Amino acid sequence: MPAERVRLRPQVILLGLVSLLNDASSEMIAPLLPVFLVTTLGATPFIVGLIEGAADGLASILKLFAGSWSDRMPRRKPLVVAGYGLAAVSRVLIGWAGRWPSILAARLIDRTGKGIRSAPRDALIAEVTPPESRGRAFGFHRALDHTGAIAGPLMAVALMQGLNVPIRTMFFVAIVPATIGVILLIALLREEPKTSRAASAATGKGAAPLPARLWHALAAISLFSLANSSDAFLILQAHAAGVATAMLPLLWAAHHVIKAVFSTRAGALSDRIDRRYLLIVGWCFYAAIYFIFPAVHSMRAFFVLAGTALFGLLYERVSPRFAFHTGAALALAAVVVVAIRVVVEKGQSARG
Repeated sequence: MPAERVRLRPQVILLGLVSLLNDASSEMIAPLLPVFLVTTLGATPFIVGLIEGAADGLASILKLFAGSWSDRMPRRKPLVVAGYGLAAVSRVLIGWAGRWPSILAARLIDRTGKGIRSAPRDALIAEVTPPESRGRAFGFHRALDHTGAIAGPLMAVALMQGLNVPIRTMFFVAIVPATIGVILLIALLREEPKTSRAASAATGKGAAPLPARLWHALAAISLFSLANSSDAFLILQAHAAGVATAMLPLLWAAHHVIKAVFSTRAGALSDRIDRRYLLIVGWCFYAAIYFIFPAVHSMRAFFVLAGTALFGLLYERVSPRFAFHTGAALALAAVVVVAIRVVVEKGQSARG
């Protein structure tokens, strides 16, 4: 049966819906947080980068351990629920923050939640989806994730522009969709106990060494991660170019529209062709945008274009232009690493 005709499993749909709600909550405040940090709490661009870099770094580390833990646990659901629960709690702390260290603590809690839920959630999606349809399943999940990232900023614009809701109140409003998502997970997510998997992992049986191709992929992704600064700096650059604070959520929603439109189709396409080609194309677009972004000075252009601690240091101590161009160069370097691997494998295949 063609991959496109395979129905998505209920777990995939539910996890996509929860991701939509959580991202609506997160992205309702994400475009406001950098400006709130700088203009209200007195943080510098380097501090913004430090906060985002520390938070994302913690999430990356925890993903490794959480994935391993979930392989040994009878169920993955507790880690998924706990991860989304921590994200909801972090919104409360942001609303109460009086100084930037409080935001750092809240962001660390939020990213702790992301770190412990991401790998178990993705493993759950993979377990219930046939291999020939996994690209489509993950693409569907990312599409709903980005749909939430569109809905959240639009709600923020409606509340701030239409009802004059203060920015700090928005942080408390964001608790609502995140909490609904946690309740849905607790009530509806069904998972069979994986007792055999847990026993096997506990005794060390079936634990095959990670393949060399995975390490090569991780090297390329790590290089790109140095280039992939927090989107907080895109917001700061837009604000510096004259975009009003109340309009930042609308700008944020616009760039997620592109992601939502293409995610499911790109995921399904990756089931039919070498996924690395799509990765190369995507990273090249990223590099092009970062080269162009510092020269943009109008609202219209931001809607069309729409590494963190290191990026923040370059942004503050050198210049925003140098920081963005460094990110673009690193992204192209990551593309080269992936392309080399493709060429090498094609050459080995031809000789074989």
